[in-house]
Amino acid sequence: MKQITVRGENIINVPNFISLYRLLAFPVIFFMALTGREQWFVILLCISLVSDVLDGNIARLFKLQTHFGAALDNLADIFTYAMAILGLFIFKWTDIKPHSWILFLFLGIFILSYIVSFARFGKIPGLHLYSAVSAGYAQSIFFFVLFVWGFYPWMLYVVATWGIIAYTEKIFILFKLDDIKIGVKGLYWVMKKEKEKAS
Repeated sequence: MKQITVRGENIINVPNFISLYRLLAFPVIFFMALTGREQWFVILLCISLVSDVLDGNIARLFKLQTHFGAALDNLADIFTYAMAILGLFIFKWTDIKPHSWILFLFLGIFILSYIVSFARFGKIPGLHLYSAVSAGYAQSIFFFVLFVWGFYPWMLYVVATWGIIAYTEKIFILFKLDDIKIGVKGLYWVMKKEKEKAS
């Protein structure tokens, strides 16, 4: 396979192609949402949600992680979950509205983490923390269940609460790091490294 390198990293690999698919699928999913074609919206969104789980795991399993791939995956995640939230407002808002406060609280902290990252480093925060990755999986399951089987309020509260915790941790880590790094794991490991350096 032909190699294309960016900053010394080969960016031609399967996980990056999967992330690229999600970016290319975004305008089609957007069109389906705006034109009220719920069935096609759900099918394409679910494919993107499943691919979101696949790309990161393939990258970790086969040691194909790159800074470019982490940023591409993060960008694809933003578009995928933006479409999921748009679909939530268009197709499921009647169910969600009585519980919307926790959704807006999560979205506020999520957006704040990106503001902090761009303010400090001018980059997408592709840290791939354990908490954020697991929150992403939980959100994928929530949206899949929501659009395929219906709304379960307890799932919204569990997923949103875990997302709030994960992105609050990300904000704290962004203030501690000197630059965006992949595989940071979590605040515990960041503080552990700080102690090791100090001793």
